[in-house]
Amino acid sequence: MKVWIPHERGRALLGELPTGLTVQVAEALDRIPSDSAGVAFWVPPFLSKGTTARLAGEMPDLRVVQLLSAGADAWIGRLPDRVVLCDARGVHDSATAEWVLTAILAHLRAFPAFARAQSRGEWAYDGFTPTDELAGKRVLIVGAGSIGAAVAARLAPFEVTVTLVARTARPEQGVRPVEKLLELLPTADVVVVLVPLTDATRGLIDARFLAAMPDGALLVNAARGPVARMPELTEALAGGRICAAMDVTDPEPLPADHPLWAMPNVLITPHVAASVRGLLPRAYRLVGAQLRRFLAGEPLVNQVIDGY
Repeated sequence: MKVWIPHERGRALLGELPTGLTVQVAEALDRIPSDSAGVAFWVPPFLSKGTTARLAGEMPDLRVVQLLSAGADAWIGRLPDRVVLCDARGVHDSATAEWVLTAILAHLRAFPAFARAQSRGEWAYDGFTPTDELAGKRVLIVGAGSIGAAVAARLAPFEVTVTLVARTARPEQGVRPVEKLLELLPTADVVVVLVPLTDATRGLIDARFLAAMPDGALLVNAARGPVARMPELTEALAGGRICAAMDVTDPEPLPADHPLWAMPNVLITPHVAASVRGLLPRAYRLVGAQLRRFLAGEPLVNQVIDGY
């Protein structure tokens, strides 16, 4: 049986595996190591697009696709029925949560403005103080999965009030249903969006969503670009009433002439939240465990069902 992984370094990170496996490195569609016959377990490159998924239909023995990303939107509906799709839920919790906290603090403490002043050689104390602060803020986290929980845990020491929203209410955990979102948005100083991209969440951040946010509120999007309707988001931000920090856009890369780049109330990073040095060790611990489960005939974790 053959296993394809996208990193040479991954071989040493898989842990002990049963004999009889051939682990090969398939870095990209144009650099596959052998004929795809015999490949039963495939780990595609990180953040693969939908064009990569088409290769699965040409792999006659494929049974498992194990993603390195937490999101599976590029793969939904593109795999044969015999193939089990698993995401990397849990692998990116710490890195993405760190990005969210960094984005919130950078915005509130005016770090982008100070960085621009530094590039001009300007001592900008009078221009930007007093800055805002995180203490006392009301934070609404839309998406109460493992990353949302990781963000909430990291916010706890900052003296904030956190409310989580999910598809369904979990009263015992203080999680509110998404049907209450428009009622909750006006109460939030910071809105963090961490939902997967599905038919239900595509365009979630629309004109109504943005209008419900109070003046001066910060929107943090670490989900997927199409979760926001970009024309409506751009229009809302151009008015300056609210602010945004986003690691994702639609499209990606964001065109160099897009008006969002020039807005002082917008912080953009190029989809880097999960791209940290600890990614591969965490990811391949999951891959190795999944391989052992698969070979032992045990149920796989993180199976994607109904887009989640």
